[in-house]
Amino acid sequence: MRPWETLAEASAPDGQPLLLRRRGHEYLIVAGGYDLMSSRDDTTARALATVGCGALGRRSGAHVLIGGLGMGYSLAAACAELPSDAVIEVAELVPAVIEWNQGPLAELAGRPLDDPRVRIYRGDVAQRIEEAKDELDAILLDVDNGPEPLAHDHNARLYGVQGLRAAHRALRRGGVHAVWSYSDEGDFAKVLGRAGFAGSVHPVSNRGRDRGRTHAIWLGLRKG
Repeated sequence: MRPWETLAEASAPDGQPLLLRRRGHEYLIVAGGYDLMSSRDDTTARALATVGCGALGRRSGAHVLIGGLGMGYSLAAACAELPSDAVIEVAELVPAVIEWNQGPLAELAGRPLDDPRVRIYRGDVAQRIEEAKDELDAILLDVDNGPEPLAHDHNARLYGVQGLRAAHRALRRGGVHAVWSYSDEGDFAKVLGRAGFAGSVHPVSNRGRDRGRTHAIWLGLRKG
């Protein structure tokens, strides 16, 4: 079997090493020695945008915030789902991930960063959500493993009631908060409810490297 080749190195927000690796046509991002994402696992990343934007509908002039660029699959799916007058903002904390998506990873998802509707927020998506007040129509969040289990403890604030209430304040009436999760287990829908959302879960089968595993998109519709 062909060995993995390390193409680039960076640091995660908690200081752990972040590697971009390639073997044949597959790309892999490794964080702290653990596989974080593979280019073969695009199905559920795209589902985050198709489920989230689908719940929003074809709203004119929609402003959508994506938390976590990853390998660009969620962004590409949002570009395909949203109308020509949409604003699609992607928040990414790690500068190297943006560089990789402009370089060796660019063609995987069809170069979505080149779409004229796309803006890049270079920073923490939690901070961007705090800054927004009744500004966004949808938040699509793909950070860490989802609500649980977390690989990085500092991401917990995004999934607690306080973080979800910040998302509620950031969204306009009828807004959508969609969250990618490694698992459809747990009671995150109840946590969404405590923050003012009507919560539901949408299981999604992974067809790639993690084939047979059911991931999930948690969906919160802003009430009021």
